[in-house]
Amino acid sequence: MRRPCRAGTWLLLAIALAPAWACERGTVFEDLDGDGRRGAREPGLAEVRVSDGLEIVSSDKEGRWRLSGRPHRPIFLVKPAGFAVRPSGNGLPGFWRAPGDRACDFALQRREPAQQLKVIVSSDPQAGSPREVEYYARLAARGFGAHRDAALGLTLGDVANDDLSLYPALVEATVSAGLPWLHAPGNHDIDPDATDDPGSLSGFRGVFGPDTYAWEEAQAVFVMFDNVVARPGGRPAYTGGLREEQFAFIERYLAGLGRDRLLVVGAHMPWFDTAAPGDPPTLRLADRERLFALLQPFPRVLLLSGHRHAQRMVFHDATSGWHGPAPLREYNVGAMSGAYWSGVAAVDGIPHATMSDGTPRGFGTLQVDAGGDYRLAWHPTSLPDGDPALTPAMALHAPRVLRNGAYPAWGVYANVFLGHATTRVEYRVDGGDWKPMRYWPAPDPRLLLENARDDLAQGLRSFDRSAEAEPSTHLWRGALPTRLGAGEHRVEVRAFADHGEEHRASIGYRLVDADEDDAFQPESALR
Repeated sequence: MRRPCRAGTWLLLAIALAPAWACERGTVFEDLDGDGRRGAREPGLAEVRVSDGLEIVSSDKEGRWRLSGRPHRPIFLVKPAGFAVRPSGNGLPGFWRAPGDRACDFALQRREPAQQLKVIVSSDPQAGSPREVEYYARLAARGFGAHRDAALGLTLGDVANDDLSLYPALVEATVSAGLPWLHAPGNHDIDPDATDDPGSLSGFRGVFGPDTYAWEEAQAVFVMFDNVVARPGGRPAYTGGLREEQFAFIERYLAGLGRDRLLVVGAHMPWFDTAAPGDPPTLRLADRERLFALLQPFPRVLLLSGHRHAQRMVFHDATSGWHGPAPLREYNVGAMSGAYWSGVAAVDGIPHATMSDGTPRGFGTLQVDAGGDYRLAWHPTSLPDGDPALTPAMALHAPRVLRNGAYPAWGVYANVFLGHATTRVEYRVDGGDWKPMRYWPAPDPRLLLENARDDLAQGLRSFDRSAEAEPSTHLWRGALPTRLGAGEHRVEVRAFADHGEEHRASIGYRLVDADEDDAFQPESALR
């Protein structure tokens, strides 16, 4: 026989359950005085969408909203264009509320949008120690700080390197830029004691809020995804994909979204398969095809991803499940940590950490026009001053000395950091005619040299040696002429970005007269 519950027991039960259900209703209002609290003369805002990641509701003419009340789910608003969200206590945008929060009102302030939207796009800070947090903080201060005209920042996962206790210090470094900053989770943001995928991001959600959400600006709409499916105890321990509830959210959100702006989808795992031959795919291909079908009606879509600690442009077509009228671009963004904070130190004491494709560590920017057209740029976080062969857009390599009159079997190489197979890259020697360079997907010779220096060193040159060079998807080669006469010769390279902007770099080489009777130094003297 069931015993009746006493009143005190019911009270305790109600208190225990209240936080999980407390955020099922609230208001959205215009914060005229900027204090975050609704005053008597501050109006409610209608038609602002609020969600728990599954259901989406709109505020009424008084700014009131109400959800069904699912426990243990963060509540967030879809920030509308023309408004700003008040920062939360840690400096990140306060567009969400935890399930236990009792104050579920959202304060918005009007902001006149600029003609262009500039967004800082970063990925994989991946700090695993206080020293690496310091590296990131210094790079963020001077790197992000140089883009005060930006209106938004994104981090595409792997905020930490498994040590989630470093989140507060990493957030402090990020918000010092003074921008609202959005985060997507990565595979190194998974709780170390996770037992399943649904509960694998409690640490991340406690700091950054929902793992899947939307944010709107006048020129572009941003949808940020958790596309890391945790498989604790499995091999591999994670894969790329989406949960059913995420599909429910994106279907409902896109159904009411206009098609006049750029639609940006940000996530950690690439949407292209990076598995080695014979290995299982690195993402669930059916999930990708289902997502692409939802995105297909939109005329302007850009995918942003991270994870690989290299940089690449991918153009999806029918072979990867995209059936739109034009290829779908995915910008796989290089890492703030470069090659995991490895390699010898630059003059500032921070490891060069050149990535495996030869790209220097750094971050990107996305500039979007009112009509949804956009341009991308890469911003290395550490470049030597005064080296014309290494610029923010590209890095050049050429031999220093060649024999005058030798067979022209040696080349100049150009690593164009945001290039792809159809990028126009040209070179000329000593101010002559411009000639096309040949697309050359091979390891970057600059990084190969660094690998050789590590190999030949008698001791450690750094805490962790440089990344092993892998074929770059943005490398070009041009044959060097060897019959120009003895002396110094100058090579200029120009590369044209997709939007037409021209970037230049230059490097020199020397031709030396020699014949078979000349005496040359033995190998031992050259070491």
